[in-house]
Amino acid sequence: MIFIENDGHTNPKLNLALEEYILRHFSADEDYLLFYINEPSIIIGRNQNTLEEINQTYIEDHNIHVVRRISGGGAVYHDFGNLNFSFITNHDGKSLSNFKKFTEPVIKVLKSLGLNAELKGRNDIEVDDKKISGTAQFSTGKRMVSHGTLLLDTDLSEVAKALTVKMSKIQSKGHKSVRSRVANISEFLKAPLTIQEFRQLVLEGLYEEREPFKTYQLTLEEWSAIHALKSEKYDTWEWNYGRSPKFNVQRSKRFSIGEIDLRIFVEKGYIMEFKIFGDFFGKEPVVHLEQLLTGLRYDHAEISNVLEDVNLNEYFGALQKEAFIELIYGEDE
Repeated sequence: MIFIENDGHTNPKLNLALEEYILRHFSADEDYLLFYINEPSIIIGRNQNTLEEINQTYIEDHNIHVVRRISGGGAVYHDFGNLNFSFITNHDGKSLSNFKKFTEPVIKVLKSLGLNAELKGRNDIEVDDKKISGTAQFSTGKRMVSHGTLLLDTDLSEVAKALTVKMSKIQSKGHKSVRSRVANISEFLKAPLTIQEFRQLVLEGLYEEREPFKTYQLTLEEWSAIHALKSEKYDTWEWNYGRSPKFNVQRSKRFSIGEIDLRIFVEKGYIMEFKIFGDFFGKEPVVHLEQLLTGLRYDHAEISNVLEDVNLNEYFGALQKEAFIELIYGEDE
């Protein structure tokens, strides 16, 4: 097995691009191991509805990355207290969905640190019935990636805040994440470890499991290609949000001018249909607004930009524009 150094990069978009690049372009004659530690971020499963999984206002206010990964499963929170591991190997038809095969060496390392770790369910590592690691897989051709998290000292309060959605009513065909009871590995250690100390111990333990072990430094050309993949895919709104499954949103609120009831059909992150109902009095027919908003990305900034020069008083009476935008794309109080 070859361990690939990521040179200490903590940008989740770059690290996921690195992982995919190794999967698709490195020799199929070798197995690879990758470690990375990410800045605060929400990592969304491939088949999930991003908007349903996250507290958009909170993540924007706290500069938390939102990135979709290529594997399925639920949304997870990463920060500097979380170590991510990734095995990139061939699959023989039996390895895919065989999480035990890839978690066993990790569990052995955890046990050597005094943790009563075990694989529970399909893809979680638990200690005393508390989840300290989740794993996921993706395959392409003959190659596959099996990756997971190791919660050493993650800010668990941020997990709840960043992954709690407050949209009033939403129905989705996406896979909603099931929140599990989670704990940090640090809670079970006899002596504290920094994330770098923990990383080194896990790496040494895996070295013992998979000899011979080599370490590889990426070339400048390879890094250039990885940065290009990041730019073309992982930096894009279309990948991180736009690939979300379609869903229906209903948002309503009573203002001094009456009730406004919005029915919005969003598909792949774009507003495909927008209908306005209510008991307000307005001069202009709201169909003009509906047509104006149809076809836009379901994105706060884009909606705000389009409505910038629109006089909403012509449609609703004395209604503040910010209040209407908040109704379309805001968070409930």
